[in-house]
Amino acid sequence: MVSGQIDLSIVVPLFNEQESILPLYEGLLKVLPGLNRTYEIIFINDGSVDDSYAVLCRLAERDHAVKLINLRRNFGQTAAMAAGFDHAQGRIIIPMDGDLQNDPVDIPLLLAKLEEGYDIASGWRKDRQDKEVIRKVISRVANWLIGIITGVKLHDSGCSMKAYRAEILKGTRLYGEMHRFIPALANLMGARICEVPVTHHARKFGQSKYGLRRTLKVLLDLITVKFLADFSTKPLYMFGGLGVVLFALAVLAGAETLWERVTYGTYVHNNPVILIAVFLAILGVNFIVMGLLAELIVRTYHESQGKPIYHIRETRNFE
Repeated sequence: MVSGQIDLSIVVPLFNEQESILPLYEGLLKVLPGLNRTYEIIFINDGSVDDSYAVLCRLAERDHAVKLINLRRNFGQTAAMAAGFDHAQGRIIIPMDGDLQNDPVDIPLLLAKLEEGYDIASGWRKDRQDKEVIRKVISRVANWLIGIITGVKLHDSGCSMKAYRAEILKGTRLYGEMHRFIPALANLMGARICEVPVTHHARKFGQSKYGLRRTLKVLLDLITVKFLADFSTKPLYMFGGLGVVLFALAVLAGAETLWERVTYGTYVHNNPVILIAVFLAILGVNFIVMGLLAELIVRTYHESQGKPIYHIRETRNFE
């Protein structure tokens, strides 16, 4: 991603949102020209099987500010968003959902916070309009857990609508469902982060792409973020630490068998504790060796080029 002379990049990943594209585009046109900033609107078609691609092509033909990235298949929201970030030329990048649940009228609010000196202005859907109660409950629990583990306490880490300074996103590689953890990753670099209440509308068209399966992916990615935050450059500290603890427990178990042999005359081969000692010793050594291997992998990773997580079929208006 290279920042050009464009002030603002709006990044909209979408999948099967043919009814929402034109209303979203019209809503953006009511806001963006009044900001007195140069802008681009980047739509990423994430393998839609409806008429989303045709609608986007017509928009790109009539408005050169509309740029289109057409992915070869459905790679998921994070990959689609990463494609938009990589091609964005704006000094400020604002991702939005393509289902009309985010409102373009909130863009000036996010920009105002960046003008105050913040690096990231994160949207907070304070009055969520989701119909499913279980989804709201899961979201609150997830946000609490994310805040505890990452140290970045946001009310709504899952809100796609955020404003980033472009340099914050440079070099940030996204995988899985990691787009919601960008503030946590940016916090490692010392980014200043604030939260802004934004409007949230109920879905008008199509079906939600969220579910329990996606929630599980988020929780697993949360473990990844914690590992990256604490052990990304020194994985031996985690694996080696566990190995040392397990080996220490093995020594204690071995000492206990010796104590029983001296005190009660119990032979070692008749004491089941010796099996625990051997098991813990083997496990401890394995963890230490695993940590050393992880060190080698990390060094190789940092010295190599990462592979892309998406593949583009074509682009429009990026020349």
